[in-house]
Amino acid sequence: MKAIQLTAPSLTAFRQTELPDPKAGRGEVLVRLRAAALNFVDVAIATGDFPGANFPMIPVADGAGEVAALGEGVSGLAVGDRVIPHFMPNWQGGAIMPRNVAAMRGVTLPGSLAEYVVVPATCLVALPVHLDFVQGAALPIAATTAWNAVRSAQLRPGSVVLLLGTGGVSIFALQFAKASGATVILASSSYEKLERARQLGADHLINYRATPAWDDEVLKLTEGRGADLVVETVGAATIVRSLNAAAVGGTVFTVGFVGGTASTIDLLPIIVKALRIVGNNTGSVADLAEAARAIATHHIVPVIDRVFSIDDTHAAYAELSVGGRHFGKLGITH
Repeated sequence: MKAIQLTAPSLTAFRQTELPDPKAGRGEVLVRLRAAALNFVDVAIATGDFPGANFPMIPVADGAGEVAALGEGVSGLAVGDRVIPHFMPNWQGGAIMPRNVAAMRGVTLPGSLAEYVVVPATCLVALPVHLDFVQGAALPIAATTAWNAVRSAQLRPGSVVLLLGTGGVSIFALQFAKASGATVILASSSYEKLERARQLGADHLINYRATPAWDDEVLKLTEGRGADLVVETVGAATIVRSLNAAAVGGTVFTVGFVGGTASTIDLLPIIVKALRIVGNNTGSVADLAEAARAIATHHIVPVIDRVFSIDDTHAAYAELSVGGRHFGKLGITH
């Protein structure tokens, strides 16, 4: 099979190669991959900022395709079924445990930049019928993370959600939050992106370059209440303002580190407002399946900013590594 390998932690270390076709063993499924989608973790791996990767390796955690062959003992699936492999195949459900996250596609296991991959049948989720393969490939990390964010705050009509930026997690969270009847405040440095977010249903928009004290603006927009859910996708650079923007009893759902990982935090606002700070490492296969069902039920269409050919993998990585230019997700087709 044809594949892309990352031979070292470098954005210039991609090479096209041919590898033996994998074979499905007992309980496994051979998937013909049709598309992949990039996440910041993929860039972190390719720049040496994420531990545990074994080089050379087939990169990119997220992908989608169709069942090409079934291993012995597999039931409930058929050749031709359109499927999404979860990127942590051992995490079927329940609380996160070290053994659940020890194996990750695109890190310690073969990723999505190959014609075929063998995965456990239990890690596959049906691709919603209204989505194409690129849209389906966008689901495992970003949609699952956003779904868990929405669930963590038990959103309902009237809830207020604050989103930072317009990356994949933020845009999925916008779509899930609106489906829940929540009011969404979104902050970005781009008026063009803010307008696109408005078209997706965002209720209030803040340009954080024009309004550096965006947390105070959130409080003004909510008449001092703040946001019931803050999806913190940036990290150290924004966490203090996110805590200030959160409502009493609110949830700050922390998933990003593009703005750094080390921060000095005043504990008093957390204590006084009884805030919940929730860390997240994506979610389980069961969580992905729930997110996919929600997407199917509400006919949500993932936002794909650009689609690259697998031959232009280096360009896709370069685009994402710049940061701040894309809206939604970047896809790669085989």
